[in-house]
Amino acid sequence: MSGHSKWANIKHKKEASDKKKGQAFSKLAKEIMVAVKAGGKDPNSNIKLRMALSSARAANMPRENIERAIKKGAGELGNVTYEEIVYEGYGPAGTAFILDCLTDNRNRTIGEVRTIFDRNGGNLAASGAVGWMFQRKAHFIVEGEYADEEKLMEIVLEAGAEDIEVEDGVAEIWGPAESFADIAKALEDAGATCSEATLTRKPDNTVEIKDKTVAQQVLRLIDKLEDLDDVQSVNSNEDILPEIMEAIEAEG
Repeated sequence: MSGHSKWANIKHKKEASDKKKGQAFSKLAKEIMVAVKAGGKDPNSNIKLRMALSSARAANMPRENIERAIKKGAGELGNVTYEEIVYEGYGPAGTAFILDCLTDNRNRTIGEVRTIFDRNGGNLAASGAVGWMFQRKAHFIVEGEYADEEKLMEIVLEAGAEDIEVEDGVAEIWGPAESFADIAKALEDAGATCSEATLTRKPDNTVEIKDKTVAQQVLRLIDKLEDLDDVQSVNSNEDILPEIMEAIEAEG
């Protein structure tokens, strides 16, 4: 169940989000609110809420923030309405992008997303243009003592995990979207702490980036899109060569 890890690219994205904890918590709160509004406050009967809470715990979101988001979603602190929208586009070197958004103003969101694409070497595409290149997947990142393939196979294989990739003390676990809750519970029951637990979109094929300038353009586009409050997640199919990523990181 092992394979080549894309941790170098993931590490860049993770470090970028670590600098913006407040923004990350705001996005997680939106997910919790939408889940509660759609299916109620009980995570035992609301799988969407269970997934949102797993993501929040993995991000070390404070308990009071989580409780406030649940109350807002239940209408106890005023009415909140967010619309779920998916946008697709192309970046430098023909890379494919798919964005999951939660917004209370569709016109504002599409305007901001289009501007970011236009100013960073990409373009917004029609619905369905790149969606077929990605599969919805459950994704977990485990570090530390549990970042071991044999240990994790014993924990998550029966829960539905499809693939485990371990590299440099970091393990990535992939599984079907519908197995997210089962895998999360198996890891939690085993005492394995996740540094990331999300539903994401995994590309079937990647675009190899060998040029540093192009790689920087792609990463800049990712960062700018992730900075938008209405964008919950950015998924793309770039595969930046490790030596290129190391050169970029060396420049700071």
